[in-house]
Amino acid sequence: MISCDDFVEDVEVVSPTAEESGEVFEPLQFVTGVYGRHTDFAYGFSFLGITEIISDNGDKGSSPTDTGNDKNLLDGLTHTTSSVSIRAMWTQWYKTIGRASLAIEYTETFEMSDEALRARLIAECKFLRALNYFWLVRSFGDIPLQHLDIINRVSTTEVYEYIEQDLLEAIDALPQKSEYEISDLGRVTRGAAQSLLAKVYLYQEKWQDAADMATTVINSGQYDLASDFATIWRASGENGIESIFELQARGEIIAHGIQQYSTSQGAKGTSGWGWGFNTPSEDLLNAFNAAGDDIRRDATIIFAGETLFDGREVSASVENPRYNEKAYSSANAGNGDGDKNIRILRFAEVLLIQAEALNELNQSSAAINALNRVRTRVNLPDITTTDQESLRELIWNERRLELAMEHDRWFDLIRTGQASSVMTAHGKPFITGKHELFPIPNDQLIQTPDMSQNPGW
Repeated sequence: MISCDDFVEDVEVVSPTAEESGEVFEPLQFVTGVYGRHTDFAYGFSFLGITEIISDNGDKGSSPTDTGNDKNLLDGLTHTTSSVSIRAMWTQWYKTIGRASLAIEYTETFEMSDEALRARLIAECKFLRALNYFWLVRSFGDIPLQHLDIINRVSTTEVYEYIEQDLLEAIDALPQKSEYEISDLGRVTRGAAQSLLAKVYLYQEKWQDAADMATTVINSGQYDLASDFATIWRASGENGIESIFELQARGEIIAHGIQQYSTSQGAKGTSGWGWGFNTPSEDLLNAFNAAGDDIRRDATIIFAGETLFDGREVSASVENPRYNEKAYSSANAGNGDGDKNIRILRFAEVLLIQAEALNELNQSSAAINALNRVRTRVNLPDITTTDQESLRELIWNERRLELAMEHDRWFDLIRTGQASSVMTAHGKPFITGKHELFPIPNDQLIQTPDMSQNPGW
């Protein structure tokens, strides 16, 4: 529905009245097209680079000579203003925001009798727009708000205010997960908007707001922890009891699953089934082992030589010693269109948001209840300390182990102020005042030279 090389260029929109065919697009089709933006190859490759490979959780993987375009640079923290993964996600997120805004505008004026449906569709788009702005602001800091100005960057505070506004407006119009028909499974729910808002508050250190919103989700009765951690990432676990929001991947060309997500992270070698990128690091493995966390370790990491849950034998001769099991699909062994949903928000993360926020509010006794609920699921002993500083470190580590390879680790390191010490300890040249943000892509600055660059770049 939108064709453009860059978000600042004129947007070419396929006419909703479809002049050649005479077909009229319904708002539902237009809104579904916004979801479709999240199946692009950028999520199967570039997304991996700027979320996990760059962090202490992941290594580039693959073969030493395969750079993955710029994955070697991200892994070594030597990326530049021309790094293609950074440019791909900048472009992807702004295109999605543009499509969401157009879908909102179209739905607002379309003649339809079902006003509740109209409100819901607009709310779905507001969530998706907020999600993409959230990804942008935590990656680039000050950014343009597309509806205001396409060149001048506004403060992160103003961006977060706009995200909050979209989410608060969406919450009232969205159904709960249980209120959707089965055919609409995977669409944005009220709980998804509330959960994302809790996370947005967390990133701004609005501790009371984060705690309150997380508690609302926890008390809604819509979600719970899956009894078996390992099943969450299998086909049977998609959109399950723990799922709050996932990028949907049907695996059929007509629905266009997420391109190459499983294949790019599959075991590499003559006996493998993928490209071998984004491999769990030895440091992550050591973190699991130090915590005695066998359940999450074995559900997160595929080891060379092991037999997987579905009977697939992983040869000991594959290129890398470890692979990302959370990206593994039994059915997909190299298909371009993946069938693996990407988990974006889970109930376990909401519990950890509540725990972190309550601890910062000096309610450590309440915080450990949520923390221990996550730990009990994987047979780990309860945390008993109520010392705020000690508990803070434990909650941060719990996030790492629970959410490993789920595309949040780099941003957790940045927001908690751990990035410099952690990356330096791994021999990575982290420069304070520079590497907290990605650079505005050079291609963007060529097209819009009046746009400012981030510090240090």
